[in-house]
Amino acid sequence: MTAQRSGEGARTDHAAGPVAATETDLVAAAMSGSEAAVRELIRRLNPRLFRVARGIVPSDAEAEEVVQDTYLAAFTRLAQFKGASSFSTWITRIAINTALTRNRRAHPAEDYDTVTEPDTSHILAFPGQRPELPEAALARTQIRTLLEHAVANLPADLRLPFLLHQAEGMSVLDIARDLSLNPITVKTRLFRARRRLRQALEREVHGGFDEIFPFGGTRCRAMADRVVAGLRGRGAP
Repeated sequence: MTAQRSGEGARTDHAAGPVAATETDLVAAAMSGSEAAVRELIRRLNPRLFRVARGIVPSDAEAEEVVQDTYLAAFTRLAQFKGASSFSTWITRIAINTALTRNRRAHPAEDYDTVTEPDTSHILAFPGQRPELPEAALARTQIRTLLEHAVANLPADLRLPFLLHQAEGMSVLDIARDLSLNPITVKTRLFRARRRLRQALEREVHGGFDEIFPFGGTRCRAMADRVVAGLRGRGAP
């Protein structure tokens, strides 16, 4: 990937800046060597890919490594993306396979489903909103910690479908397709995951799953920096 001249990093090769560009436009720009497009794709995809990876591997650190490896694999093989599915679907499958491969190497005796191809220290208020009270921010942080701990303790075969469904909003059919499972199996695993979580959390912490395993801010920017540096080291366009 070639470095861009001053001022070019703020926009893609298209009329709109990267933040306003469609995923298709960003992918096309990334194929042309736009670092800004790569960074914007990473920013958009980080939450989903981190949650997907964290649904398979047992720690945040391993999940972050999986996400970085996923980006490096995807952006150095962009020519293999034919557009049969969306780019986000394509790279999500790479993340799943990368995480599963990592687990197989760490635990070769365990069986996993296969997939086939077809730090929040404070709460910021938005302009016009009242800042959240410290007590409320603390309560939210405590609840999220409880949720993350409970979800992290789910077996991997329950954790991944649960995160895809609850945190990413994927349908049962989409999850079944991406994990090569029967939809009935997905429904069963979602039921078992919810039952275990209800037992662990009880009624007072109902909801809030959209906030677990966040990946933004400094961590998001650091991921983009590492991926771009890795791509440059590999001589990617």
